[in-house]
Amino acid sequence: MEYRNLGKTGLKVSVISVGAMTFTEKGWRTAGSMPFSEIKRVVDYAVDKGVNLFDTADIYAFGESEELLGRALGDRINEVIIATKVRGVMSDDPNDRGLSRYHIFRSVENSLKRLGRDYIDLYQVHWWDNSTPIEETVDALNDLVRQGKVRYVGISDFAGWQIAKSVSLQRCKGYAPFVSAQMYYSLLGRDIEAEVVPACKDLGLGILAWSPLAGGFLTGKYSRNKPFPEDSRYSRMEKPFLRFDIQKAYSVVEQLESLASKYGATVSQVALNWVRSKDFVSSIIVGVRSLKQLEDNLASVEWELSEEDLRYLDELTRPYRPYPQWFLDMFADL
Repeated sequence: MEYRNLGKTGLKVSVISVGAMTFTEKGWRTAGSMPFSEIKRVVDYAVDKGVNLFDTADIYAFGESEELLGRALGDRINEVIIATKVRGVMSDDPNDRGLSRYHIFRSVENSLKRLGRDYIDLYQVHWWDNSTPIEETVDALNDLVRQGKVRYVGISDFAGWQIAKSVSLQRCKGYAPFVSAQMYYSLLGRDIEAEVVPACKDLGLGILAWSPLAGGFLTGKYSRNKPFPEDSRYSRMEKPFLRFDIQKAYSVVEQLESLASKYGATVSQVALNWVRSKDFVSSIIVGVRSLKQLEDNLASVEWELSEEDLRYLDELTRPYRPYPQWFLDMFADL
């Protein structure tokens, strides 16, 4: 296993981490369901292979994901780094949501109970809260770090300006800073390269890449002119959650299939290998529904794409650069 620093911290995290959104026996949204026996197999295999970061959230199956992750880790729970999140609607109570001091303090206690721990390694705000001043949020998070209930804090799904504002405020007040940014990033979703990645590089946040296989589209199971497989995530969604040009996506998959054949690998492994090549990525979060999927994903760290093939994929999926990025690019070296 390869390990990288989480942003500018001294904390080492495995370059592949396990996302626990699929850890639910009841089923939740498009995550499907998994029996606890399979969750246990996945967790044990991951730890045995050197995975030391597991990511979950209180909103995943309304706490069930945290509970099952804690149960599956059992006596090994202090061998790993656990990241969870706060922000989502947890009940009909109008205060049981958002990033207020009230909700953050209430939520961290509930997450600790579900996980069976007395601290959280990385506590992340799941997305921006327009109804709560960011000053209130970072003040509450700083208190949790000082109390020892949280060791590091991070953000998820923030815009570049929101990251800059938050971290600048933390620095001015001498607060515990955000050290990571969990963002959607894949060959089909490179939007963060415009604003978020430069902000994170400048401010020292490590990217935790979620959905690196574009919700499973980059696994090779989806083919042009064929219906979606009945048991697939995209067949269960009325409207795709992730946004991309599907015809272009099919073309990308076809090129990944060619590269997979060249390397004796799978389409998923090629897609993950490309994400791993980015130095701003601290860890790649993979969500799996079976041990077989995890085995395939972890094998992506055993080899590397050539520089030529990395450049080819970069050009193949290069995103449009909005203004002022294209203007700044023109004069970057003057």
